[in-house]
Amino acid sequence: MRSERLFSPRNPWFTGSVAITTAIALVAAAFGFVWLPTIQRNVQFAGLWDAICSAAGVPRPAPAVATVVSPSVLTTQVVLTPGMLRPADAESIGRGATLALRCSMCHGARGLSQANSPNLAGQYAPVIFKELQDYKSGARASAVMRPIAADLALQDMRDLAAYYSYLPRPPYQHPGPAPRIAESGAPMRGVAPCGSCHGTIDHKIGSPWLEGESAVYLLSQLQAFASGARHNDIGGQMRNVARPMTPAEMEASARYYAGQP
Repeated sequence: MRSERLFSPRNPWFTGSVAITTAIALVAAAFGFVWLPTIQRNVQFAGLWDAICSAAGVPRPAPAVATVVSPSVLTTQVVLTPGMLRPADAESIGRGATLALRCSMCHGARGLSQANSPNLAGQYAPVIFKELQDYKSGARASAVMRPIAADLALQDMRDLAAYYSYLPRPPYQHPGPAPRIAESGAPMRGVAPCGSCHGTIDHKIGSPWLEGESAVYLLSQLQAFASGARHNDIGGQMRNVARPMTPAEMEASARYYAGQP
C-alpha cells in the first residue's frame, strides 16, 4: 500500500489546506488593511497605499492644513494650573463677601445652602472661579446663574472664589462605609474611585470638594453628566464616569458624600 507524504504538493489534503489558509489570509488582509480604513469618515487618505500604511501602524505625515473638529456642545475654555489663583488677601476676601450678598438667597449667608443649591463654604477657589467662568460663557447651563455671572468681571470671580474658599467647610458625618463605587470605582467599566479626584485619596485641581453637599444636588449633577446635559467637565472625565454608573450607584454616592443615611 502506497501512502503520500503529509507535506507534499501531491497530497490533495495538504494543497487544499494551504489554499484555504492563503485565501482566508488574503480576505482578512483586504478587510483589515483596505476596507476598514476607507470607511472611516473622519480620516482622508491620499490613496490605497496610504490607507494600508495607516492600518499597519506606519506613522503618517501631518497634513499641510490641520483640520480642527469642533465639539458638538460648548465646553469649558478654562485652563487650570496649580498657580492660577494667588493666595487671597484680606482685601480680596472682603470684596468677595460684599459680592456674595447677592448669592445668599440660594447659597446661604455663610455659603451653606438650605435650598439644595451647592454649599460653597470651604470650596476650592479654582473650582468656584472655573464654574463662574463656565456659567458666563454658557459652557454650563443655568437659567439662574447665567445672568448673575454675565455681569461679573474676572476680578469679581477671583474675589468670590477667595471669600468662599476662606469660609469653614460644613460639618458632615458619613452614614456608614463608603459604597463600593465611591471607594473602589468599577475598573471593568472604566469608573475611577470618586476620591481619586475629589479628595480623601487625592485631589485633582478643578475637582470640587463633595463632603457635606446636598444629596439632591449631587444626584442631579451625576444624572446631568450621564445624559450629557452638563458638559463643562475638562476632557469629558465626569461624563465618562457617570455614564456607566447605575441609578442605585449614583444615589448611594450622593447620599454618602452628603452624609445622609
